[in-house]
Amino acid sequence: MDLERTTLLRELLAGTDWTRRTTEFARSLRRAKHPPGGLLLVGTPTAEPWHLAAHLDTEAELAGLAELAPVLVRHAVPAGAPPHLAVDLRRLEAVRRGETLLVAASDTPGEATLERVADARRAGATVFALDAGDRDLAGLAHDRLSIGPDGLVADGLIVPVGDGFEVASHLVSAAAGQPLPRRGLRGRLASALDAISGPAPRPQRSL
Repeated sequence: MDLERTTLLRELLAGTDWTRRTTEFARSLRRAKHPPGGLLLVGTPTAEPWHLAAHLDTEAELAGLAELAPVLVRHAVPAGAPPHLAVDLRRLEAVRRGETLLVAASDTPGEATLERVADARRAGATVFALDAGDRDLAGLAHDRLSIGPDGLVADGLIVPVGDGFEVASHLVSAAAGQPLPRRGLRGRLASALDAISGPAPRPQRSL
């Protein structure tokens, strides 16, 4: 899905829960306090989030935000893969406090993936989940956007469930590249508390 189609999709869905909730999730991800190279993106053994990685890269470049460019962590790295596509699951074992782990799970993540996510959280990573309703992953995420099983009907546009996850991925990446709104005193106090004690679990969002 190119930029023009993504923009059209956002216009079609303007004012719906899809834009509101994906924007909230994207802003939360944008506010995560990780350094450049500290946003780790991992999928499932059967579905790597190529499109989400590519679109976050594009938004990072357009917005001049190096910290928004993800490191794609792969379950299986083929021989001869270039360095930026050769980061395997051992990277999750080296997670440090202050880094962010974004789990994009369009299908079941599997026990081994969940164990690594749990280890990353214990090591101090902030965990975000964009998933299709996995309950185990829900218990590990600090912030979560769940895509329900019923697909999307909004403004006369019907998106089958098979496309719903991809739609949400595009909306999240596009919103993550947008400037953040100015935060009031309450928001600044919450940021200060996050810096002192780490982020508190946030409300989970479902679509």
